[in-house]
Amino acid sequence: MNIKGKNVPAIVIVLVCLAVFVSLALAAQDRYTLKVPNGLAFSEFKGYEDWQVVAPSQTDAQNVMRVILANPVMMKAYREGVPGNGKPFPNGSKIAKIEWQPKKLTEAPFSASTPDTVPGPLTAVEFIEKDAKRFPDSNGWGIRRVQI
Repeated sequence: MNIKGKNVPAIVIVLVCLAVFVSLALAAQDRYTLKVPNGLAFSEFKGYEDWQVVAPSQTDAQNVMRVILANPVMMKAYREGVPGNGKPFPNGSKIAKIEWQPKKLTEAPFSASTPDTVPGPLTAVEFIEKDAKRFPDSNGWGIRRVQI
């Protein structure tokens, strides 16, 4: 190993990259150790980022942009016509609502006649789970909101 030669910058770059990757991995693990009141844990919604989008929404009153995601159990129920068909959502149905503060995109990377509104800072994540045994007092639904 040549300390005075060209290997030192390469070693420093490799060590910095390794430190960044380890930090990102630890941060992702920490998120899933969070537990909110009444026993609903963040880890129960692991992978929610990959769930299917049900609907986006934007409210002027709350000044928030939101996307609603549903797990495969919930999406299957939607496709079968729940709740319009009179059947309840099955246990295991889960929703994640991700909220951002809206911001105007003034310099779009494409031609736009008016500024687009895009998600800005993350403000909250809300988790909703159907489990009739765990949440009998709320028609089987557990709901927890995590303000960012």
